[in-house]
Amino acid sequence: MYILIVAIVLLLALLAVKFSDKFGIPSFLLFILLGISFNFFGKDFNNFKFVDEFSSVALLFIMFYGGFGTNLKMAKPVTTQGVIMASAGVVLTSVLTGVFCYFVLKISFVESMLLGSVVGSTDFASVSSILRSKNLNLKYSTASMLEIESGSNDPTAYTMTMIFLSILVGSKTSVFKLIFLQVGIGLLIGFVMAKLTEKLIFKIDFSEDGLFTVLIISCALLTFEISKNLGGNAFLSVYVLGIMIGNLEYYRKKEVVFFFDGFSGIMQIGLFFLLGLLANPQSIVKAIPVAFLVMVFITIIARPLASILLLKPFGYKKNQLIVISAAGFRGAAAIAFAIMVINSNAKLSVDLFHIIFVICLLSCLIQGSLFPIICRKTDMIDPDDTVLKTFNYYSSKSDVGFIETQINEHSELVGKKVKEIGLNFDIIVAKIIRNNKLVIPRGDTVICANDTVVIGGKSYFDPTGYGLLEITISDKNNWNGKKLKDIDMIDSELVVMIQAKNGEIIVPTGNVALNAGDKLIILKETVKF
Repeated sequence: MYILIVAIVLLLALLAVKFSDKFGIPSFLLFILLGISFNFFGKDFNNFKFVDEFSSVALLFIMFYGGFGTNLKMAKPVTTQGVIMASAGVVLTSVLTGVFCYFVLKISFVESMLLGSVVGSTDFASVSSILRSKNLNLKYSTASMLEIESGSNDPTAYTMTMIFLSILVGSKTSVFKLIFLQVGIGLLIGFVMAKLTEKLIFKIDFSEDGLFTVLIISCALLTFEISKNLGGNAFLSVYVLGIMIGNLEYYRKKEVVFFFDGFSGIMQIGLFFLLGLLANPQSIVKAIPVAFLVMVFITIIARPLASILLLKPFGYKKNQLIVISAAGFRGAAAIAFAIMVINSNAKLSVDLFHIIFVICLLSCLIQGSLFPIICRKTDMIDPDDTVLKTFNYYSSKSDVGFIETQINEHSELVGKKVKEIGLNFDIIVAKIIRNNKLVIPRGDTVICANDTVVIGGKSYFDPTGYGLLEITISDKNNWNGKKLKDIDMIDSELVVMIQAKNGEIIVPTGNVALNAGDKLIILKETVKF
């Protein structure tokens, strides 16, 4: 019977995904409503402990894959702002919400701060779902900033929840010690495990299909448990792990991407369905007045105030701040943290679980519906680009590869049309960036000095690495200060890439001068294919 129910739920969830893509409603909201509907069929489910454990595992993989899909190079211009919103933004929003609950709703101070902490973070699944389903590519890299914030802010909310929960239950744990352990141990374990995972990736040969994915899953689970047992923020640890190994290039990376695309989707379906199944329809109705007031306060006052105070110093425009303020969707993590509070057996004067539950429902239903309209009314949508399909997305999921080159003022390509370049190989000019704006490359498009030209074609991945030699130029090296064309190399060797000391990738032409600290990748004719 249970297998039949699971099959039906998964099929209905797939229909919900299609509905979500068409109408822009977050899919997680539909999964939760699906779970609530099962209550009307006589299913009385109140196993908070099981849902707590399942939600921890589900959030583990959701956060890991959120980090895995974060491209640090693309996110670099807005990383600082994203991190500030994910940390200080969550703290400020939580405190303001707590103050509102204490003075207006007359809830006890510690419970008010606990409620604010639980609902303090924005939901990654909701943000990414709405951006992609409605193709909302926002100006000024706003979409990237929102995804960084929503993908990394749950650890801050979790830490604050732990702090006020400890105070509520009378724990004698030092708040400063708890913060240090949560953040310090969380970051350290994530970094160490990422380095260990990196070594395993490049040292062990996983020739059989599927085994490499098992390694990644095992490392994610191990990272979570080690951090948790040492008192660190386990969600922060797996997020760091995901970011670090997701920004490496290695054989079978596509295998991991395809697996986690499906697996994280199943985890989200299961998590949101169980959260809905756990909710009681009568209790939901009773919680609506308080939840509605809190949701409105967060949406109209707390989130906008935090956004303005923290992002205005970076020169953010008024319409950009309006959109960021409107993107503060509350979601699954908040409900999961509320379940954690319930399982702690802390004495509460309010129905925290159902209040948080309704806040998240109303947030995604109201904000999710209005967000696309707000983006268009504030003229924040860039019509010349798309958030759905980035070059990095295709690079991770297919054999398409992209390289970029900077056109200097002395280049023979300046003034030529794209169709006059004469690309005789199976490659194409895929994108031109001019003055930080996208130029669609047509045949009659003229190439200008200082353009960044992106060329696309079928990528090649070396599965062995044999024949490649990496050397670093030292101060005393005979090649230091010489041009590449002046170096006496044998015919069976070729410098294929140079990485400068500052990390810049240099195309190895004959006039390139080598300096101390430069890293050379040399291809040696030693392998038969």
